[in-house]
Amino acid sequence: MASEKSSSKGQAWFCTTGLTSDVKIEVDDMTFHLHKFPLMSKSRKLHELITEQEKNPTTSRITRIQTASESNRCSENDREEEEIQEEEEDCLITLPDFPGGSESFETAAKFCYGVKIDISASNVAALRCAGEYLEMTEEYSEENLISKTERFLTHSVLKNIKHCIKTLTSCEGLLPLAENLGIVLRCIDAIVSKATSSDPSLFGWPVNDGARNNEDGVENERRKVANATRGGNGMDSWLNELGLLSLPFFKRLIFAMKALNLNGEIIESCLIHYAKKYIPGISRTKRKLSSSSNVPSENDQRELLEIVIANLPVEKSSNSTSNSTRFLFGLLRTANILNASEACRAALEKKIGSQLEQATLDDLLIPSYSYLNETLYDVDCVERILRYFLEELDNRSVNRIEGEERSIALMLVGKLIDGYLSEIASDANLKQEKFFDLAIALPDHARLFDDGLYRAVDVYLKAHPWIPEADREKICGVLDCQKLTLEACTHAARNERLPLRAVVQVLFFEQLQIRHAIAGGLLEADHGGGEEEEAVVVARAQEGGSTWRAAVRENQVLRLDMDSMRTRVHELERECSTMRKAIEKIDKMEPGGHVEIVGWRNSLTRKFGCKFKTQVCDSHEPAVNEARKGRSHRHHQ
Repeated sequence: MASEKSSSKGQAWFCTTGLTSDVKIEVDDMTFHLHKFPLMSKSRKLHELITEQEKNPTTSRITRIQTASESNRCSENDREEEEIQEEEEDCLITLPDFPGGSESFETAAKFCYGVKIDISASNVAALRCAGEYLEMTEEYSEENLISKTERFLTHSVLKNIKHCIKTLTSCEGLLPLAENLGIVLRCIDAIVSKATSSDPSLFGWPVNDGARNNEDGVENERRKVANATRGGNGMDSWLNELGLLSLPFFKRLIFAMKALNLNGEIIESCLIHYAKKYIPGISRTKRKLSSSSNVPSENDQRELLEIVIANLPVEKSSNSTSNSTRFLFGLLRTANILNASEACRAALEKKIGSQLEQATLDDLLIPSYSYLNETLYDVDCVERILRYFLEELDNRSVNRIEGEERSIALMLVGKLIDGYLSEIASDANLKQEKFFDLAIALPDHARLFDDGLYRAVDVYLKAHPWIPEADREKICGVLDCQKLTLEACTHAARNERLPLRAVVQVLFFEQLQIRHAIAGGLLEADHGGGEEEEAVVVARAQEGGSTWRAAVRENQVLRLDMDSMRTRVHELERECSTMRKAIEKIDKMEPGGHVEIVGWRNSLTRKFGCKFKTQVCDSHEPAVNEARKGRSHRHHQ
């Protein structure tokens, strides 16, 4: 029988061994013309069905005879009658719902004929189910199909995670038999077991949106080499295969991973890889699925998205990168578009908040999809994410190393929020309360300098020229003039959009900065002079009197410069004293003193070369102090 040949004609499959076929088996829409002996020698079920047909052939023969009489009435020739009589001797068996269909039965039939068959991860589950269906056991015949497929499952499929995923995928059309035989459960357990041995630190977040630099490319090459060295068991070698699974099987796999407390970073990567394949628009550079993919419906996408987000580990992973955070923001944008549940979006926002320091300005620019929001970007969402970040920061244990990490993370977020404020400040529909609340949400030590915040305030005042003076002063109250650099102070002193009180504060602290800078220079010069004198003593001993005289002259010039600087410091102190008196005069001025205000304003204009608006406010007005207190109060809460 090993020399048998097969051929197919339309919906018929023939096995030609030199002998006329004596049994026909129908599977789906295919009819197989085979021989009784090889089938009965391997399959108990076919043996029973063929034997039963041979014992009770009456019904089929009557049908055949009736067909023959009709053919005779139609004047068919004698040869056709002989063919019909031959067909009467054939055994016809129908196998409904055969696992794997006609393709699987064809392979099983070849096995019965002794032909060498190719078993792979893609067809082993179907052949195992076919063997079970046909009862091809060892008790009935040695080296049968069931034992052969079981050995392949155990020694080949279950030892390789990619093969397990392919076999599990093939089980989707074999239910419930594949489930009853334990193939599904064994594959899931093997995947989880192999995933446990994967090292997530060697493999980055599953995001590739074309925004990586050359260093990322080098890092990817290093990871590929490491993966090859480890025998291909790394995450990147099998995560893409997860997209072959249906959603029910994928859910079972994720639940099994969580039940065994698998590394959260591995679960995270599995979820994101799967979502990336079936939810278009997560990545801004890839809005559409490939043409070969079946795009899920909006409801299916929403269901998948909620499953992914619900199973994301809440805590920050040790391998979090800007790419992972970018992908989380992509999920958030998609959740807003698909109108996912509030709980789903809140969980995702909390996850993003735990690693906000890895975000970029582009990530924060989340469009406002609700008709209730008048602003271009969703400011409320960013404010919630920032609140989650501050809560997470407070919950972290504090030691020396983690304290430094917290400070760095806080300052990174401070810079990020300042950039975000500058970006949204130009929106004419942005309410001042939103701008103010977001600006003071961070504690004071989140910003080393307030230059970025000053830029955002300046942009907001420029885009909202109609707001009243009191509101302008409130907006400026978010600034700490002592934390402005000299460049920012110079710009602010000439900025006509700022209220007069803010300009006066800037000028005052600018003078203090100059004084401190000069004082620091004098101390450095004194220290440098002492070192110079010691060096001169050494030079005198080594080089003689000529070198000594040159050093003395240089020292005298240096002391003259120091005297000049001291004189300048005294002048600056007098100017500061004059400004203090002017400010006190404004504080004590009666409401009718408009002429004196104008005169004082003109004197400052001539003295400092800057222009001021005519409005003058009390420098001790509560709005300023309350704004400063508000920032500290929110932090302590």
